[in-house]
Amino acid sequence: MRLSLLTRWTAMVGTLLTVGILIALALTHFFPDHPCLVLAVCLLCVLPISIITIRAQLESMLSLFRALTGTVTSYQDGDFSFSLHWPQNDELSDLVAAHNALGDVLRQQRLDLVQRELLLDTMVQNTPVAMLLVSEAGPIVYANVAARQLLHQGRRLEGHRLDDILAHASPALLEALARGGDGLFTTREAGAEVEEEEVYHLARRSFNLNGRRHELLLLRQLTMELRRQEVQTWKKVIRVISHELNNSLAPLTSLAHSGAELVRRGQTERLPQILVTIEERTRHLESFILGYARFAKLPAPRLELQAWPAFLAQLAAQVDFTVGGMPPDEPCAFDPSQLEQALLNLLKNAHESGSPSGEVSLEVRRLHGAVRIDVQDRGPGMSDTVLTNALVPFYSTKRSGTGLGLALAREIAEAHGGRITLANRDGGGLTVTLILPVSATNN
Repeated sequence: MRLSLLTRWTAMVGTLLTVGILIALALTHFFPDHPCLVLAVCLLCVLPISIITIRAQLESMLSLFRALTGTVTSYQDGDFSFSLHWPQNDELSDLVAAHNALGDVLRQQRLDLVQRELLLDTMVQNTPVAMLLVSEAGPIVYANVAARQLLHQGRRLEGHRLDDILAHASPALLEALARGGDGLFTTREAGAEVEEEEVYHLARRSFNLNGRRHELLLLRQLTMELRRQEVQTWKKVIRVISHELNNSLAPLTSLAHSGAELVRRGQTERLPQILVTIEERTRHLESFILGYARFAKLPAPRLELQAWPAFLAQLAAQVDFTVGGMPPDEPCAFDPSQLEQALLNLLKNAHESGSPSGEVSLEVRRLHGAVRIDVQDRGPGMSDTVLTNALVPFYSTKRSGTGLGLALAREIAEAHGGRITLANRDGGGLTVTLILPVSATNN
């Protein structure tokens, strides 16, 4: 049966008053001429009983409140193993039940969190990427197994200062840290019979943890991955070159044999045509080889101040395109021959896409801190697969393509500190965007 606190206390107070009144009436009946005696007896008997009864009820409630305070303190300390019990079926029992339910939820969440932390710690500790968490003051807060093996011969790093650990590190790592930001660096194994190079990628991230600045250092060994990529690239290069050489040498061999037969027979009237064909195939092969050599030996850009109108006019003398918008008035610093070569490749691709000549356009715009060059056409555009691989060297969808046009443009853009992007246009066509940072192009 459920009795509320208000009902229980009302009944208790009413009962005490009724008992007091009955005792007073009984004493008045036996001692009608002694009201002071009646009052004194009532005070001495009824008042202590009332105080004891009320105090007993309040003491149990106060014990419950103290227990609630203790369990809340335990929750703050991360201990959720406590639960409470209240024998009465009233509002306080509802409070105790809600408190116990909260403890169960917190206990389950803590268990789940511990399991996730254990999983995360296992993954972090066993990842091949070396991870270091360094506080702003200098001590290392966290280091996984890979970091210990790389920097401290497998010993613990927590508590050591990063500068003390790096005093024994390779100069290449020190130089990479001094440069700031992310990047690659190469180390050489000292004392090995055969000197081996190891390539690492350094990534750095800063954030606030518990109100203090921390930096996370990630060192990933890329040697094996780069070697695999290098082997795959060489295989692809060899396949492309072999295919192109076979396509050129096979007809050359056939034409040379035919020419020799004609000379032997004295039928020399077809020799000029055969020689012209041999010359064309030889020039094509020479152009193919020079294209690979140019891509492999791209020199560092020599920046020169160039006015955009004059540069675009020189470019327009070599290939047809329309100029979109007004080029920037202020001159920019870039390597004119390299940027011209990159744009010629892009404009040539735009014309070869099947776009109408009048729809091939080039637009130069000044952005905040950068210069943007857009080459657009109205061809069929590119599929998602081609967009993903178009900038990869030696990738081409053309039967006679070398796959170097876009790759060379990308190499030139990145040599200037910029980037290149490709995107399909609404309504058909492709937009190739070159973005060159002003910091790298302006004096």
